[in-house]
Amino acid sequence: MPSETISLEGHIMDSGTLVRVLDEIVAAGADFEMLDLKIGMRADNASVARIKISSGSESDLVALIERLGQHGVNTETIVDATLAIADLDGAFPPGFYSTTNLDTQVRVDGRWIEVRRPEMDCGVVVEDDGARTVPMADVRSGMQVVMSGFGIRVTPPQRPDGVDGSFSFMSSDVSSEKPKALLVEQVAAQMRAVKKSAQRILWVAGPAVVHTGSAPDLGALIRAGYVDALFAGNGVAAHDIESNMFGTSLGVSLTLGVAADHGHEHHIRAINEIRRHGSFAAAIEAGVFNAGIVYELVTRGADYIFGGSVRDDGPLPEVVTDMTEVQRQLRDIIWGRDGQAPVGFCIVVGTMLHGIATGNCLPAHVPLVCVDINQATVTKLMDRGSFQSIGIITDVGLFIRELAEKLAPEELRPVREDAQERIAGSNTVL
Repeated sequence: MPSETISLEGHIMDSGTLVRVLDEIVAAGADFEMLDLKIGMRADNASVARIKISSGSESDLVALIERLGQHGVNTETIVDATLAIADLDGAFPPGFYSTTNLDTQVRVDGRWIEVRRPEMDCGVVVEDDGARTVPMADVRSGMQVVMSGFGIRVTPPQRPDGVDGSFSFMSSDVSSEKPKALLVEQVAAQMRAVKKSAQRILWVAGPAVVHTGSAPDLGALIRAGYVDALFAGNGVAAHDIESNMFGTSLGVSLTLGVAADHGHEHHIRAINEIRRHGSFAAAIEAGVFNAGIVYELVTRGADYIFGGSVRDDGPLPEVVTDMTEVQRQLRDIIWGRDGQAPVGFCIVVGTMLHGIATGNCLPAHVPLVCVDINQATVTKLMDRGSFQSIGIITDVGLFIRELAEKLAPEELRPVREDAQERIAGSNTVL
């Protein structure tokens, strides 16, 4: 039977990685023999395993090795990667190597080359200046594409910050019973550390941020510099602007919690007014709205992407409706554009689809926190292969408010007072 020796290193015992690897081997109908297992004696010691795997055919063995790569497994055979020329625009050659979001190297001409911008579900192309991941839509005929098989190695994720790190308590199974105050403090500490390191913080938000009344709190965090970029849908921007024009979100009063008269019209009237001005900046200049998430993003010069969908009303003039372009812009934000630093921390609040999309684009070394009242949202993101995901089951509005109180108390008070006064007195009709 064709066989190969594989190795994996890191916190493979306490993370359950070794068990998942063995389960994968058995599920594929292959055999394995444990050649060596060294277990780290302390939390900061790595464990190492060497396993000989055998399969019924060479093709089955290569396919199994590729699947094991998502767990940080590498082969001990050292040969150059196989390259093939792309023969079509927008498609890889059959048998291409499908990437993980782990740090990856490919062996070309006898040396290992770092793959730039690691991301899952892409391919790898080799060029004169090195190797990089390429999404399927960006493949061009003539590119040298790395094929499945040998000559590829990945680095598994490590335990964040050791046992005393800010995420050590959070990195266990998702649970709604963990003390939220401690979780908020740990997220705040991580965000402070990221800012000190000159990296950037990416927020991914759903409309619940506005519906729960936490838009002023997020606005305070933007003003305090803890939101370098935001990715959301048309609904977040539309309801945020609606709340600042009419005091409602989806027609529901943010102060009384009941449906406002003609409230069902508010979001579409808000969208229409922004479309009449042509852009967020032009509407702000005209005094259409003067606070909120969109206002703070625009006036503070933060990065943002509002991606469209088939269900959008309008949409707003700056919403990107080309999904391939949304992906490109999101990748540019993650890795930094125009000399910006890359994203060093990501927080997803109240959105499943945008959260999963972002998790698919992030490299494994960027911590990702997902906050949602629905446990299924959190676990689905983690199950999609985002190794670095940490889930917090709680109300999004309360979480953002507590986070703002810890990180931006000076910015929070005037923003909240102004928002409450404006919301209570607003009776705009357009």
